[in-house]
Amino acid sequence: MDSRIGYDDDFYAWTQEQARLLREAARERLDTPIDWEHVAGEIEDMGRSDAKALGSALKRVIEHLLKLEHSPAPDPRLGWRESVVNHRIAAWDEIDASPSLRKKIDLARAHRDARRLAVLGLAQDGMSEDAVPQDCPYTLEQVLDHDWWPTNRHGLE
Repeated sequence: MDSRIGYDDDFYAWTQEQARLLREAARERLDTPIDWEHVAGEIEDMGRSDAKALGSALKRVIEHLLKLEHSPAPDPRLGWRESVVNHRIAAWDEIDASPSLRKKIDLARAHRDARRLAVLGLAQDGMSEDAVPQDCPYTLEQVLDHDWWPTNRHGLE
């Protein structure tokens, strides 16, 4: 990784690179009282928390896209749409701050977790678990696209 990665250009990549450089420095400076390994780990974890935040936002987007697509219930749709908008914004905030996180997105995992949550909610509407696809029916571009919405299978807007 390039040690010239800027803090403001890609926070996640910066944290991972700084952690690597600190560990290298620790091997070269054994006589210093600094706890290099733990300092490096803490910086690394700062980047990981951003990755977790992105994953969490994507999970919520997918959960509510699945509900919007599969639920016959008209009442909760506005809340689901608001949630999708809010979590898309949060996802883009993380990607904008750390562009390298986009390569780390595990859409299948986000869908797996989102599906579990969606199935629980859809069961209240009498929907069976089989109605919700096992594999993610959306592309990453659709999940992140502020203007894209799935078509409801029951004809609702």
